[in-house]
Amino acid sequence: MSSPQALEDEQGGGDPPRDLRSVLVTSVLNLELLDEDLFRGRHYWVPSNQRLFGGQIVGQALVAAAKSVTEDVHVHSLHCYFVRKGDPKVPVLYQVERTRTGLSFSVRSVKAVQHGRPIFICQASFQKAQPSPVQHQFSMPTVPPPEELLGHEALINQYLRDPNLQEKYRVGLNRIAAREVPIEIKLVNLPTLSQLQSMEPKQMFWVRARGYIGEGDMKMHCCVAAYISDYAFLGTALLPHQWQHKVHFMVSLDHSMWFHAPFRADHWMLYECESPWAGGSRGLVHGRLWRRDGVLAMSCAQEGVIRVKPRDSKL
Repeated sequence: MSSPQALEDEQGGGDPPRDLRSVLVTSVLNLELLDEDLFRGRHYWVPSNQRLFGGQIVGQALVAAAKSVTEDVHVHSLHCYFVRKGDPKVPVLYQVERTRTGLSFSVRSVKAVQHGRPIFICQASFQKAQPSPVQHQFSMPTVPPPEELLGHEALINQYLRDPNLQEKYRVGLNRIAAREVPIEIKLVNLPTLSQLQSMEPKQMFWVRARGYIGEGDMKMHCCVAAYISDYAFLGTALLPHQWQHKVHFMVSLDHSMWFHAPFRADHWMLYECESPWAGGSRGLVHGRLWRRDGVLAMSCAQEGVIRVKPRDSKL
């Protein structure tokens, strides 16, 4: 992969202010080295369900794996399983195993541990750059640019100004507004309340890391994208059902990612999410992360447990 510096004109979107260093780099993905291939990670944002955010674990595991390979290789895929509930009250230890170091490809296995037991396992594969005449990709969806869309905070404020908004939704929106999430989101094709009863299991939103990351190691941008990729992802499978059911229990089971082209995680990218199937108290979601210039930067897939309860009243 080429340096993110060469992407600034291609990907579009200016840098965030450089005096606001991304908390994802300075805190969330800044692991403490304890011993060779052994790291400790701490938490920045804990979801309201008081479980560790899956994207944080994926991102920190990829940071640990990337520290065990040379600078001339870059991650092209990772495959993860969430095996136990994470405890937000204690740090996470990341143990890296150098499974294979080859001439073109290298594989690293990472185990995330709390209270002496694994909560997460991951294998990441790294590759040296290899040009190939075999190239193709899907076309990026045509959507309004992020500059024409409301930000997350402005959108919530717009809903809160609606005098007809039910109190239970007002409470929920205020709770969402109070979260200190280290990423920015702008929803595309936002549904009205009346459209919530006929939604497809698809959504798109512009996303980027808050703050400035800069033209650093491409591996760090991939680690930030790993964090971002899990946000609101599994919820795509609930979109056609949310007017009838509310979530009782929803957690990720596994998460896979494939990196295709270099990108800047602190520049706006379009996240295209869809759920081709749900059943058996599980949901499957697919995602594609697009650069603004139409280049497909990353693909991902996830399956998770989704258990619901019927709503007392319809929306």
